Amino acid sequence: MPIGIATIKLIIEDEDKAIITAKELINITQQEISNEQQQQLLELVETILVYQFPRISRKEIEAMFSLSDSNQTKVYQEAREEGSLEAKLESLPRLLALNLTVEQISQALNLTIEIVTQAAQGIQNQDDEKNRT
Repeated sequence: MPIGIATIKLIIEDEDKAIITAKELINITQQEISNEQQQQLLELVETILVYQFPRISRKEIEAMFSLSDSNQTKVYQEAREEGSLEAKLESLPRLLALNLTVEQISQALNLTIEIVTQAAQGIQNQDDEKNRT
């Protein structure tokens, strides 16, 4: 089956058939596609699988489909960065309570001043709403 058709088929398959289709697609990709295009196609397959199997973690998908390089894919890197950002933003209220400036927090967390300012405003809006109720 051509790779393009197999990719589209992966999107619309039910879970049981998607497992088989994904394994076939990954094997074909690893055997027949050049390195740069292979990485892009594997990233696409991984993205499809993440949506196709929302109850399965990335690690389980990696193991199930032998995506040993999945930690190098864009999807994984974006998820890791997003998790890192969330963790940094969770510390923001405590840093604000210490009377640190937005600039100091931005530098300490290695975030842009815009992100810290927006998050601080969001926290302030939440506090204002709590005080009104």
